[in-house]
Amino acid sequence: MRSKLLVVLVLLSLCLSWQTALFAAEPMKALIVDGQNNHGNWPQTTEMMKSYLEQSGLFHVDVARTAPQGTDPNYAPKFSDYNVVISNYNGANWPEATKKSFEEYVRNGGGFVVIHAADNAFSDWPEYNKMIGLGGWGGRNEKSGPYVYLDKDEKLVRNTENGPGGHHGSQHPFHVIVRDGEHPITAGVPRVWLHSQDELYDFLRGPGENMKILATAFADPKQGGSGRHEPMLMVLEYGKGRVFHTPMGHGNISQECVGFITLFVRGSEWAATGKVTTKVPEDFPTPDATSVRPFKK
Repeated sequence: MRSKLLVVLVLLSLCLSWQTALFAAEPMKALIVDGQNNHGNWPQTTEMMKSYLEQSGLFHVDVARTAPQGTDPNYAPKFSDYNVVISNYNGANWPEATKKSFEEYVRNGGGFVVIHAADNAFSDWPEYNKMIGLGGWGGRNEKSGPYVYLDKDEKLVRNTENGPGGHHGSQHPFHVIVRDGEHPITAGVPRVWLHSQDELYDFLRGPGENMKILATAFADPKQGGSGRHEPMLMVLEYGKGRVFHTPMGHGNISQECVGFITLFVRGSEWAATGKVTTKVPEDFPTPDATSVRPFKK
């Protein structure tokens, strides 16, 4: 009798272990929003980011695309179906109902990831600007919030002086300096690493509330930059939601950088779950050398 009971218990344990493993292997759901962008390569970068997320084994990825011009009255993704939303969008306003739906999604705990020109979008949408913390262009100015950066002594500055938001010098490789190595996204990442050719956004401004800067890059005046240490990786809280924001990722080569790929996937995982399991790969960039993985479909 005891032997039979033992066999039954073992079988039940194996069954539960199998179900747990199966459940754990189920990928999370991610949504990329796009359709309009002043960057002509946006269809390629959406494809690249979709591939990076799916290759991680953590996500199944859908894409919700607006009409190519103007406000799309039929654009209404069901955000609540997803663990995280990634924006590769910079264009006309969404319908008001869609904007409200997105606010509720993030406020109630949805994850949000902001990539490059997505922080140019929706300059007149107050809640969006709270979500992203800092943005540029689109008529942003001192009314949008302060410039936020680190000064020459590497101290945080919230500069309220008048002026437009958003600028960059020439495209070039630049060093990214991790300022918070204990956050799950940047834990284990080299303190300094060389990012491949990209636009280094500077003079970003916005509310910057509930925002933590994880990494910066020096916008060298020799390259047309601000002469400041500008935010390159940021995390924010919006209600119960987690937001990861990087202004990196302008061109295809920018998104082929192993540093970008790694931090994009880690940032998306953190936005979705609050944790990071994605490892820092051996081919991560060093302080002296970039590392690029040419993208193949």
